[in-house]
Amino acid sequence: MPGKRTTLPLAAAVVAVAAVLIFVVSKEPHYNVRPGAQADNAHCGRITENAPGKLAGHPKHDTELAGVALWGDSNIVLRCGVTDTGPTADPCFAADGIDWVIDTTRSSDNQKVIITYGRTPATEVTVTNSPKTPDEILVELSPLITPIAQTSPCLRS
Repeated sequence: MPGKRTTLPLAAAVVAVAAVLIFVVSKEPHYNVRPGAQADNAHCGRITENAPGKLAGHPKHDTELAGVALWGDSNIVLRCGVTDTGPTADPCFAADGIDWVIDTTRSSDNQKVIITYGRTPATEVTVTNSPKTPDEILVELSPLITPIAQTSPCLRS
């Protein structure tokens, strides 16, 4: 049977390791987000590097995931390098000159999944429980998307 001298240092080591793991996990919020297939595209690097430090009142979190930017407690997630939707019956709208499509199959009342239309690489923005509307958020993000050439519009001028 181990004595008090062995048990106490072992217990302290276990607590210290657990504390470090909790700190690391809480400092790197991935929230089960996966990068897009083309996340290593140069446009995606530029978009995430220039993404605003605060969006809809939420601070941006640093992440090691290529092409991904997170704000708040995953209230807003930007994933660059996703597959373009192509022709769709989903609703399309423009925000500051960028065409966006609402992915109705993945959206709900409190979460909207919106993808750029006609641009490669495509960018997906997921907005969950935000005090600002998705179109207000997209107006702030649209300047990041503008340098990606639009090859087809979903809205006709």
